Amino acid sequence: MFCSMLAGQPYVDRLNQTWVETRATVGNASKVLVLGSGGLSIGQAGEFDYSGSQAIKALKEEGVRTVLINPNVATVQTSPGLADKVYFLPVTPEYVTKVIENERPDALLATFGGQTALNCAVDLYKAGVLERLGVRVLGTPVESIIATEDRGIFAEKLAEINERIAPSMAVRSIDDAIKAATSIGYPVIVRAAFCLGGLGSGFADNTEELVELCTEALASSEQILIEKSLKGWKEIEYEVVRDSKDNTITVCNMENLDPLGIHTGESIVVAPSQTLNDREYQMLRLCAIKVVRHLGVVGECNIQYALNPDSEEYCIIEVNARLSRSSALASKATGYPLAFVAAKLALGYDLPSLKNTVTKKTTACFEPALDYVVVKMPRWDLKKFHKVSTRIGSSMKSVGEVMAIGRTFEEAIQKALRMVSDFSVDGFQAGVVPTSEDEMVHPTDRRIFVIAS
Repeated sequence: MFCSMLAGQPYVDRLNQTWVETRATVGNASKVLVLGSGGLSIGQAGEFDYSGSQAIKALKEEGVRTVLINPNVATVQTSPGLADKVYFLPVTPEYVTKVIENERPDALLATFGGQTALNCAVDLYKAGVLERLGVRVLGTPVESIIATEDRGIFAEKLAEINERIAPSMAVRSIDDAIKAATSIGYPVIVRAAFCLGGLGSGFADNTEELVELCTEALASSEQILIEKSLKGWKEIEYEVVRDSKDNTITVCNMENLDPLGIHTGESIVVAPSQTLNDREYQMLRLCAIKVVRHLGVVGECNIQYALNPDSEEYCIIEVNARLSRSSALASKATGYPLAFVAAKLALGYDLPSLKNTVTKKTTACFEPALDYVVVKMPRWDLKKFHKVSTRIGSSMKSVGEVMAIGRTFEEAIQKALRMVSDFSVDGFQAGVVPTSEDEMVHPTDRRIFVIAS
């Protein structure tokens, strides 16, 4: 059986073959293809296994047959008892097209497998495969996904509602990038479109550094964004949920311990935010709701801000119209099942009609309030690689993370440090690593201990 799975033949779960064919489903989708999290690499796979597994459970609860395509055998979502059929194939347009032709699903879920699944769905949409085979995309429309991923369209969409983003220009060549950087003014940050984990991104203080970054970024994406650097500003995130009837809530807000310039996956993240006053919190919350409504997101999404620490000036960094690694953190931190609810919303339910699975009494149309603090701390294994830089920045290098819960920030971060550290430390203590002015300016994976020293 294992050999047949590797050859691309579907694994059929015999436990789930007692389908109730006559059961009515919301949105008239009786068979749904779920794009999985893809192969194991930094920035994908395990981080999106949670959301995919929850989506499959939500679909099964509605009597929907599920077909999963995911080459990663080391995931929960490919385990027997979840999806009705599993194809252990790459999540690429070529293979997904073959699965669609073989299975003939009514619809497709693209927002539960991270950037790999999202890019695949966009490619299928642009190639006309979904229209030709009569497959609908559930949840957030593909046009909205493209609007959040294409940096040029994204900037235009935000300008329509007078929301602020950093001065930026979308380009497709190194020559255009140099012109854009000269126009905007150094320092700038280079971001690649349609990429996960900050792949190909970085800061450039001059033309030489810009060319080096753009060469790398254009190798992984056909479009890059040259953006004014806001390094040093606070980085804030909101997890937002919206249904097809425009009911919108913010489930959780998070604050990065590191200022802007460090990828979220590389930074210590605290929920709820600790340094925002109520005015700043509500300002960013209302902005998040306005942006998500304007973009037409249906389900769950993540919006990231840069906030000036000395004023109320803010800029929107990006919107992820999918379940992200932050979504898993927010779900576990608040007890609100974001992925499960998002899958139900994709089928056509609205928030007031869904029951809160925690309280069993109230609806899903509520915003959780936390009387505790959650700290997410990344873990690196850079010591296993020779001659690799230990500096952290806008590209992701961490291979895992821990989550700690406490009544105060101090308690939570102490727990996180004890869990993630290789030094057998008691927590935030001096002397674990020597003090270094350079590591304070140019952060490495040991900076939290440098700060302690």
